Amino acid sequence: MPNNFPEPIENAIKEISKLPGIGKKSALRIVYFLLKEGSSAVESLEGALSTLKNNIEMCSKCRGYKEKTEECPVCSNPKRDKSILCVVESTQDMHLIDSSSGFRGNYFVLHGLISPVRGATPESLKIDDLKRRIEEDGIGEIIIATPYTAEGEATASYIISMIEGGSVKISRIGMGIPIGSELSYVDSETLSRALALRREIK
Repeated sequence: MPNNFPEPIENAIKEISKLPGIGKKSALRIVYFLLKEGSSAVESLEGALSTLKNNIEMCSKCRGYKEKTEECPVCSNPKRDKSILCVVESTQDMHLIDSSSGFRGNYFVLHGLISPVRGATPESLKIDDLKRRIEEDGIGEIIIATPYTAEGEATASYIISMIEGGSVKISRIGMGIPIGSELSYVDSETLSRALALRREIK
């Protein structure tokens, strides 16, 4: 892409293209859309992002996101089975499972996978918090729903080695999830079946 834009447009393209799935061409289209729509569109987006920054925080239990002034809608739901904990890579995976599989236990979000290349370690992912939650909440079953990728399998293996030997049942999301795929690419029927047919590891 030629570097012949005014500096404010260049800066906007640079920042927007940092978003996942947004390249420089897509960022340019977004910038032109905002310019075409006028100041009201920019101000609306600015307001929404400001609200996101100021009003949203990470839940200390599931590590999903919630409003600062409200209880976590997942963890505070009395209809959920608090004895079952599903471990996922991301909040996107958590919401995908929750909306499409019928799972009604609770969650623990890793916000990543173990990857020495990326500098993601068990410590940086705070996996020890998972062990503490198991002990404090009396969890009876852990469902590991990390993807069937090299990093997902490494993370699953680490979690299993960390908690095996106790009384907690450990299971892995079951058949139907292709090797090397992420949950976001799996349809709801397959995901629901994979949870129902999860295989017990311990």
